[in-house]
Amino acid sequence: MNQSVIKALRLLDLFSESELELTLNEIAERAGMPKPTVFRLLSSLEHMGFLSKSKNSTHDVRYQLGLKLLELGGLVADSLELRKSSLPHMQLLQSEINEAVHLVIRDGDEAIYIEKVESNRALRLYTRVGRRSALYLGSGPQLLLAYMPDKEREEIIDKMQFHRVAENTIMSKEDLREKINNIQDQGYSFSNGEQDSETIGISYPIYDHTGQVIAALNVSGPTTRLQGAYKESVQIKTKETAVKISNDLGFISDSYGGKYREKSV
Repeated sequence: MNQSVIKALRLLDLFSESELELTLNEIAERAGMPKPTVFRLLSSLEHMGFLSKSKNSTHDVRYQLGLKLLELGGLVADSLELRKSSLPHMQLLQSEINEAVHLVIRDGDEAIYIEKVESNRALRLYTRVGRRSALYLGSGPQLLLAYMPDKEREEIIDKMQFHRVAENTIMSKEDLREKINNIQDQGYSFSNGEQDSETIGISYPIYDHTGQVIAALNVSGPTTRLQGAYKESVQIKTKETAVKISNDLGFISDSYGGKYREKSV
């Protein structure tokens, strides 16, 4: 474990509701660390926005928790609320189709699977909550990329390095942009053997009350099962479920799943 990181996080734990501000001396004494070490750690935390500093005088400098923690706390709260709202609908969808159902969100330049309801079939996929994926891999990550603001999406694509992980993995920026155009036209994302071999993924967007896409609802299963009329039925039920989750989050629109239009931000 990285001891510097652990020491820095221990300093954050020293703040409380009753002690919102602490001086360098107070922090060093309570942490049991030398003042030069504490000053170096505090400077790093301040630089990253985890702490802020008020200077009342040359000899009265106080530290308090920074706004970065509020931002991260808001992201955690949003994620928890999204999972809470989505899980009952995901469980109902899984009971109807008996395929794996996932909830996928974007985290920086990656996608992360934050919820899953497993299939109880003998032949099923191995995925887990917390799994991370490049945004070019699979229907859920690709959908999040497609519904990103145009400028931000292009900045991410420009930095991408492609690695083949399955038979049909997208391996070029040109192919990825073509796939994104298809997703935007269709209002959903479909993949076949791109992230996991012989696996189909179907994903629909989940909107929040502002009309922003905040997650992808994904159903995945073996290619041998997701075919023909059954695949079409799964697709319809997945879309209906994504609409219900979006409505629970306050999204109201008659044009769900229509052609993508970049929202002003």
